[in-house]
Amino acid sequence: MPKVLLGDVVDHIKDKVDKETTDLEYYVGGEHIDGDEVTVRRKGLIEGSTIGPAFHMRFQQGDVLLMSRNPHLRKASMVDFDGICSDVSYVCRTKDNSILLQSLLPFILQTPEFWQFAEENKKGGLPFFLNWKDFARFEFELHPIDRQQQISDLLWAMERVKNAYRELIARTDDLVKSQFIEMFEGRGYKTVKARSFMSNMRNGVSPSKKGSHAEKVLTLSAVTQGIFDPDAWKDGIFDECPPSDKRIHPSEFYICRGNGNKTLVGTAVYSLKEHNELVFPDTVIAAHIDSRVILMPYLFVAWKMPKVREQIESSARTTNGTYKINQTVLSNIELVVPPLERQTEFVSFMEQNDKSKFAAQQTLKELTDAQKAMMKKIFE
Repeated sequence: MPKVLLGDVVDHIKDKVDKETTDLEYYVGGEHIDGDEVTVRRKGLIEGSTIGPAFHMRFQQGDVLLMSRNPHLRKASMVDFDGICSDVSYVCRTKDNSILLQSLLPFILQTPEFWQFAEENKKGGLPFFLNWKDFARFEFELHPIDRQQQISDLLWAMERVKNAYRELIARTDDLVKSQFIEMFEGRGYKTVKARSFMSNMRNGVSPSKKGSHAEKVLTLSAVTQGIFDPDAWKDGIFDECPPSDKRIHPSEFYICRGNGNKTLVGTAVYSLKEHNELVFPDTVIAAHIDSRVILMPYLFVAWKMPKVREQIESSARTTNGTYKINQTVLSNIELVVPPLERQTEFVSFMEQNDKSKFAAQQTLKELTDAQKAMMKKIFE
């Protein structure tokens, strides 16, 4: 099979629009793209957002968005809608669909060989990045077009099955929310301010532009995506070693304190175990949770309920295009805190539900691993 360079068969689309006047509805930022995934499953509304002037690149349904920064996060995914992205996301489209299928492109960009090439050719620092001309030098074997179609059909069929399991997992989460409403809302349980169970609130620490101490810094997506992801990190340089209270501990609640997307401000997660190798950034607020008052799994669900979200979003203030909340706002958030025995009942329900969710997640992982193994066999 002939070998080709990515730049010979794929264009970097530079179709610019004015976000203030465009009739497009959606934008995609780095927080909407998941690593190792071939599709974009989240998006933001342009209207009412505070995205900056860098969001002026138009993409079309079927394009692939390749993140130029932090290649270790492996973000290159296809969109199924029209919208805009920032200029650090490269809009990729095949030059001739009869030579390279657009439907195959996201799978090519999710091969280990592609990301190894990206790591070997990254430049700069904090964050590392690649220019399009760097990506364009990636070389791969080009299958005949009929073989490409067979491969594409097979891999997308597996992707559809994966999506079915993702929907099943989402429904288990909806069931937990419904049970929360049934057990606690309108039942006369006391409402308290968060400061009654949160203490030692503190912002994280961001890397400096110079220094000699290297650390893994948690990315904001590790918090905003709704489940703690210890693999979502980037390299950071510090003047000195960050202290223990700037690292991940299971007794802490981690809250997003600033984001260009208002719906992500105040979102929170917790970790089941200690990750002393990870430093959380200044865009995250950590708070110690008193388990004698509130159980962490209960808090995690209660924090996502509409009444809490309304308080957070109404208190958020914009600064330089970013919605922000502070420790004072968080300490005054009011939420229902029933007796511990009722919380325990709810957590037990969550744990039972999580067994079904875990089974679905395991099947999803097996499908993902099988898909990756197939991609390795096909593209290696």
